[in-house]
Amino acid sequence: MDEEILIPLSFFAAIFGIVYLYFSTRNKERLALIEKGADASIFNIGKRTGSSWKVIVLNLAFLLMGIGIGVFIATIIDTYTVLDDDAVYPAMIFLMAGVGLYVGFTQTKKALED
Repeated sequence: MDEEILIPLSFFAAIFGIVYLYFSTRNKERLALIEKGADASIFNIGKRTGSSWKVIVLNLAFLLMGIGIGVFIATIIDTYTVLDDDAVYPAMIFLMAGVGLYVGFTQTKKALED
């Protein structure tokens, strides 16, 4: 068998095995607790009532806005200066993406406190 196909197959098999073991042991543990007569509300401890999709969408929006602003600023810097564009574009994209993630984090923290 070719090595090119063997590596991705083994990678996905390992991921599948880890996920399968996680869910099967979690299910067995829950069934054992239910058989002992434990209250089912213990499975909801630590879960937030809000939707996690809001957090993901908010952070993703700020990340993409940061990348867009980074490309825009890099284009302006590349047009009006003599700096090397091979260094300006990645630097501004990563810098503004980091700023976007930080702003998204702070906005998420504010939204969860309310």
